Amino acid sequence: MPGSAGRRPIKEMVPQKAEKVLAIIPAFNEAAGIAPIVRELSSQGLDVAVIDDCSTDRTSRLAAEAGAAVLEHPYNLGYGAALQTGYLYALQQGYRYVLQLDADGQHDPAEAGKLLEPVLAGSSDLVIGSRFLGHSYRVPFFRRTGIRWFGLIARVITGHKLSDCTSGYQAMNAAVLGFYCGRAFPADYPDADVLIMLPRSGFRIVEVPVSMRPGQKNKSLHSGVPGIIYYIIKMTLSIFLVLLRKRCPNGT
Repeated sequence: MPGSAGRRPIKEMVPQKAEKVLAIIPAFNEAAGIAPIVRELSSQGLDVAVIDDCSTDRTSRLAAEAGAAVLEHPYNLGYGAALQTGYLYALQQGYRYVLQLDADGQHDPAEAGKLLEPVLAGSSDLVIGSRFLGHSYRVPFFRRTGIRWFGLIARVITGHKLSDCTSGYQAMNAAVLGFYCGRAFPADYPDADVLIMLPRSGFRIVEVPVSMRPGQKNKSLHSGVPGIIYYIIKMTLSIFLVLLRKRCPNGT
């Protein structure tokens, strides 16, 4: 049943000879909510790594006390760079499967199994948690326009219909992990451009519906109309550059 994966213990889905699954969480000043997320993921049998992007609060301390491995940036490097630090750590530690989610509490850790099941079963390389499949999730007009615009571009270029190109809730196998560790991975907004690169390099992508919880803070990487417009222009240019690159299976 589609809704049962989130309730099935993740350890029952992992192949017997596989390494454990690592959950990576990029975080910047998320002391208010990071500990419950770490504990909830750990209770499902996941290892957890929090990448602290030079927070000025107690994010690192509280994450460590909750049981996470904590990787600290000496400077604020941005969301994409924090993610890639987590990917490199997972690769170096020998993890074959990775779950990524945001630290603001909107991504429900209870739905981790729903994302991981297709990856662990070998039927998909990357699973994206979509806010818009089976849900009436509301976003501001300009953000909704941007999401639809990039979804249209992705569909035209790759032939894949993606309802949520900006979702940070993802599960991946070792092949995608290696790709994400390549030099082509952007340091700021790894969204539609990366999701266009993947199928062009032969990776299989599927979306699953996920619900969104109220975040601890009302913030976004693309907050405010000027920020959203800048993001749309920059991402469109980034996608154009992706089309100029040769198709490469390792992300270099």
